[in-house]
Amino acid sequence: MNLNLNGKHVLITGGSKGIGLACAAAFAQEGAHISLVSRDLATLKAAEKQLLSTFPKAQVAVFSADLIDDKAAQEAIEHAQARFGEIDILVNSAGAAKRMPAAELTPQAWRNAFDAKFFTYINVMNPVVQQMAKRGQGVIVNVIGAGGKTASPIHLAGGSANAALMLATAGMAAAYGPQGIRVNAVNPGQTLTERLKEGLEATCKQEGIDMDEAMKRATQKVPLGRLATPEEIAQTVVFLASDQASYVTGVNINMDGGATPTVV
Repeated sequence: MNLNLNGKHVLITGGSKGIGLACAAAFAQEGAHISLVSRDLATLKAAEKQLLSTFPKAQVAVFSADLIDDKAAQEAIEHAQARFGEIDILVNSAGAAKRMPAAELTPQAWRNAFDAKFFTYINVMNPVVQQMAKRGQGVIVNVIGAGGKTASPIHLAGGSANAALMLATAGMAAAYGPQGIRVNAVNPGQTLTERLKEGLEATCKQEGIDMDEAMKRATQKVPLGRLATPEEIAQTVVFLASDQASYVTGVNINMDGGATPTVV
């Protein structure tokens, strides 16, 4: 299937590891030009090296920025555009709120969660979508998280930030649809990334169990009988970014293996 992504400029936040890096590999396979943004330059360089070892002809650039800072986010956007031109596709996968038991939450912890998850997305989305609107074309895909739909005692602050992002996704799709912009999101359940360990550790603390038992219980909750891989999430992101999804906008797609059966 030709996704018509060859030569498109894709900006991926949080693109140095996990789902973001898997998305970068999937876009590289389609011939897109890829800008990766995250905080740690060493991790970005390692990601760039990994991508080029698999796709030697790929066009990849990396930019270090703390996206909690809106000015740093704007600078990263400008640097990416200086390298590959206007941004055709934005994939947000940066930022993650720390999971902790509800009893340990403080007002500052709630604010930190929104800084880490909500504003790292908004600080990039807001200027990029306005630029896209002026050109009359563009696609945004937000990798958010299933915790925004199902409240968890160890993910209340982060889940609330996720829920806010889901509303922002649907709202921006409605607001910018007349200018030819599509905005969608995917909500992964527990996925086999480095971040999974942090979540399971919080579960262990909350429920008084060890890591093996936490993994067992997490897997048992999934009707498909296994946790997702980053590559599986990435394939859906790439589809949503492509012309094959040209009439899909304003949706938040659950990708939790059927763990929370709902009618949307």
